[in-house]
Amino acid sequence: MTPGQTMQATGTRHKVIAFAITLAVLSYIDRVCISQAAPIISKEFNLTKDDMGTVFAAFALAYALFEIPGGWMGDKMGPRKVLMRIVIWWSFFTAITGFMWNKLSLVIARFLFGAGEAGCFPNLTKSFTTWLPVQERVRAQGILWMSARWGGAFTPLLVVFLFKFISWRMAFVLFGMLGVVWAVAFYYWYRDDPRQHPAVNKAELEIIGDSVESASGHGDVPWGKLLKSPSVWLLWLQYFMLSYSWYFYITWLPTYLQEKKHLSPEIAATYGALPLFLGGIGCLVSGLVAPWLTRKTGDLKKTRRLLCVLGFLGAASLVMAFTTIEDPLMAMICIGFASFCNDIVMPPSWGACMDVGGKYAGTLSGSMNMVGNLAGAVAPKLGGYILHSTGDNWTVFFYSMVASYVLGAMLWPMIDPVTPLENS
Repeated sequence: MTPGQTMQATGTRHKVIAFAITLAVLSYIDRVCISQAAPIISKEFNLTKDDMGTVFAAFALAYALFEIPGGWMGDKMGPRKVLMRIVIWWSFFTAITGFMWNKLSLVIARFLFGAGEAGCFPNLTKSFTTWLPVQERVRAQGILWMSARWGGAFTPLLVVFLFKFISWRMAFVLFGMLGVVWAVAFYYWYRDDPRQHPAVNKAELEIIGDSVESASGHGDVPWGKLLKSPSVWLLWLQYFMLSYSWYFYITWLPTYLQEKKHLSPEIAATYGALPLFLGGIGCLVSGLVAPWLTRKTGDLKKTRRLLCVLGFLGAASLVMAFTTIEDPLMAMICIGFASFCNDIVMPPSWGACMDVGGKYAGTLSGSMNMVGNLAGAVAPKLGGYILHSTGDNWTVFFYSMVASYVLGAMLWPMIDPVTPLENS
């Protein structure tokens, strides 16, 4: 570099986002593929809707229970070691799902699969907190969740395509192998501390700024402050309300389209991609609009509250409208935009975990995702029970989704999504 020239940042932090995007896509492929295979599995194993609801719920329950341990491990050990281990773990149980033979074996396999996936997004959030400056974090979360949703959106199409050539069992084996490849590549390339990465230069460290201070391990989580914080409790509760409704899109939707709307598996897979596809766009729009809106309002707290209230109320209105539409395509466009509004809430929620949690972002985001996935355990099981006990009355389940969204909107005005726990 000649005198007078300014050193250019290497941009290595953007590769961290790229690794996160690929893992988010893989995680959603692995979790969504079973919803598309559910009609085939139910027929082969002679499972009722209540039985299949239990299989769906097993994943969500384990995912919820192991969120805090997964996030805490990331705060203490660093995402590099934790992500390598858990991705290999969940990839193994994705593959082994293809060898199950009855309801109990499926429940056990999906539970252990969920236990591995639980640490995924808290540890990616931890890596963002360490590698990205504050002004880039919410945008990165928007891109991350868009990618996750799109992975889920295109999985049904991919699964239907694969089923033309291989069995549902071999499809699970194939998906599991992809995760192992990611885990090895990530462990080889990634470093928990940007200062220790050979591709990071001084200019990029200056951009990252004080974020690198979050790189060191922190096992001493301030549980007292966390449990005494009203905003933390409200963050957990609003995420429960958000996740309760969202789980319909990745569990019961293919069955609804095939049985209630009488669509073929191919058409159902195409229509079923809309909620996750439009949800991904909602994540991206939210992540991009938030900085602009903050410049307009001059208040990040107000921006996050506004986006989330609008997202919740928009989703509630559209699900209500969905229940009155007979045409399958128009109904799916409507529910797709409900998912769009649902996912406007995602980047502000995870951004709040990064800002409020600070160096404990992994633990806080893990706890929020834990509560959200407790809702994920309740929703498919409750849905299966409602359908089994009411003679397939889907409308009752949809009304419960509307109520959940309205309650979420009521919570956000009371949340402080920006003040760090250490300063509260």
